[in-house]
Amino acid sequence: SVLSVFAAAILFRHLGGVGVGRYVTIFSLVAIVGGISDLGLTQLGIRELSITPVAWRGALARDLLGLRIALSLVGLAGTLVFALVAYSWTIFVGVAIAGVGLILQAAQDNYGAMLQVDLRFGWVAALDVLRQLATAALVVGLVLLDAHLLALVSVYVWAGLLVLVIAGLLVRGQRSLLPAFDLRRSARLLRLVAPFSAAMIAATLYPQEAVVLVGLISNQHQLGEYAASFRVIQGLTAVPALVVGAALPIFARAARDDRARFDYAIGRVFEVAVVVGGAAAVGVAVGAPLAIEIIGGAGFRDAAGVLAIQSVALGASFVGSLWGNGLLSQGRYRELVALNTAGAVLLAGVLAVLVSLDGARGAAIAVSLLELGMAVAGGLVLCRGGRVGRPGLGVVAKVALAGAVGLLPGLWTGAPDAARLVLAVGLYGAVILLTRALPAEVDGLLPARLRAVR
Repeated sequence: SVLSVFAAAILFRHLGGVGVGRYVTIFSLVAIVGGISDLGLTQLGIRELSITPVAWRGALARDLLGLRIALSLVGLAGTLVFALVAYSWTIFVGVAIAGVGLILQAAQDNYGAMLQVDLRFGWVAALDVLRQLATAALVVGLVLLDAHLLALVSVYVWAGLLVLVIAGLLVRGQRSLLPAFDLRRSARLLRLVAPFSAAMIAATLYPQEAVVLVGLISNQHQLGEYAASFRVIQGLTAVPALVVGAALPIFARAARDDRARFDYAIGRVFEVAVVVGGAAAVGVAVGAPLAIEIIGGAGFRDAAGVLAIQSVALGASFVGSLWGNGLLSQGRYRELVALNTAGAVLLAGVLAVLVSLDGARGAAIAVSLLELGMAVAGGLVLCRGGRVGRPGLGVVAKVALAGAVGLLPGLWTGAPDAARLVLAVGLYGAVILLTRALPAEVDGLLPARLRAVR
């Protein structure tokens, strides 16, 4: 989003290459803790809350929150020991501070699950915007005060606290805001989520693997380059989560009650995911120099090539997220485990080779190859055995054509970066409209003037 880009631009210029590497390392370590301690409880919680009678939802949500907090504390303790041994004192303290923010985020996710189940997506989006606005304001203020790296890490805590309070106010009439800690119920929840948890742990690890391995295998300059690219991609990956995640309650109910409706929903969301993912990939590929110039300035110019490569990973992630939610809604956790674990293990091996050969670019190539592979493999797994009707693939050819046309302005080296980006997105959109790539339900929402062009 614009707010995230604005905050990152100020932050990167203030910290410089080495500082950015440390900053991203801190949050990558905490993100690994968050993913492992979550155990898929957030996504699975949305599914379970969607199909649980209203009278029992509050108790289930409290149990989920208590378990998530307990697991987060255990994970943070282990990560702090690792940070103290493997990294500097600054990174150790940074992980401790960001860990507080992780606990606040866990509580907000839990409250937000109730909003998603009730289809109150406007409030979900508003909370996300508020978090970004608060983060940007705090970053600007601290940079003006010439704040240290650790003070900037604490922004995660203060912004998280603000959003948590508001999220709590939105759901307090439906449930108690306090967590529940009951060993018997927690054990039952762990047995329920165990297969899915393994899948989510693997899925969480591989986006962060690259940051950790670039830092360990390559040098600080390469880490700074990859960190700049990773920061852009990390901000944009919230989009596929929102686009596809918004449909999860619908998928869950349809998977339980109506196979035809489930197949229809998967097919339509697939078409939207491919079109939007293609737009994101084209925009980032052509706009990479502009994005890096805005975020990091001349000191990070080499990161533009790394970011352009990762545009492939971003586009593919839209489709990969859809398949993951489809498998989740059907309760096919073992297949999710196999898919995500294979991806994480394969990525680690490919990263080790490519990072040693080509540093940050090698890491970007490895991640992009993995996301493409997951986008294909996830669809094959979901549709295996006819358990889901195969979505129409005609939209893929249309998006491929639109993408090829949209990338042409990237060859116009003499034009300003902003002009190339606008032209690229415009050409992509024009081909999408002319080929009627959007599903009828979305196409009907377009202004009549646009539909009349065809």
